[in-house]
Amino acid sequence: MNESNHERRQALIEDIMAQHAMGIETLGTAIRRLRLEVTGLDQETFAAMCNLSTRALYQIEKDKGNPRLATLEAILRKFGLRLGLIQASKMPHTPTLGQPKTVSSKPARGAAPQRKSVGQA
Repeated sequence: MNESNHERRQALIEDIMAQHAMGIETLGTAIRRLRLEVTGLDQETFAAMCNLSTRALYQIEKDKGNPRLATLEAILRKFGLRLGLIQASKMPHTPTLGQPKTVSSKPARGAAPQRKSVGQA
């Protein structure tokens, strides 16, 4: 690997770490970005490298399930990273205020559902 590729890879990893540290990205989205942007591998190939099932990697990237810490460590180790503690920032990321919210005339999904009684067909 030439020096410019190494520098680019390090810059990507640092950007992903910073986005995660600021609370802009979840651990799952950070892992997904690492996989895609740093390695360029598909889920199946990367999961095999980490001794995971594709489904397990999918769930981690979607912030679902409850992965073991050892599993997360195995994934992050591929990028020279480790899990650790960081001090919470004093100004966590929040969406910009003043952005117009989309208002729909339809009720929110699941709000006041209309149920049919047993006698109705």
